[in-house]
Amino acid sequence: MKRVIPVLVLSVAGLIPVWRYEPSIGTTTSTATPEVVSTPTPTATSSSSSSSSTPSTSSKKVVQGTAINTSKGTVQVQVTFEGDTISAVSMLQQPDHPQTTAAVPVLIEETLKAQSSKIDTVSGATITSDAYVQSLQAAIDAKGA
Repeated sequence: MKRVIPVLVLSVAGLIPVWRYEPSIGTTTSTATPEVVSTPTPTATSSSSSSSSTPSTSSKKVVQGTAINTSKGTVQVQVTFEGDTISAVSMLQQPDHPQTTAAVPVLIEETLKAQSSKIDTVSGATITSDAYVQSLQAAIDAKGA
């Protein structure tokens, strides 16, 4: 009889986190269209005294991905392209969540290495990672349009 009370108390204490757990409810995507902003950027050229050259411009394109609504918050990226290369990625909107804050630099680094949206999700921030990939792919698709 002496063991029954501690066993019941510990069993209830162990079940409280299970009762309080709130699972994530899927993601929904926004129907907004990505925005493409094109800016010509002058590049430096060397000139010699015997010939004159005109500075050429390489096309620098900034594209916003679709805003993706998740149970944690909205995720939206902005991608800067120099030619066909992804030169920078920044977050326009992201959930105010510790896992997201830790995951964003990893996702951006992986994107710059892969030069595509085919990157791994970050463990512990799967919802944000999936939304990041969706917004990134929308920006890549919009760049080609």
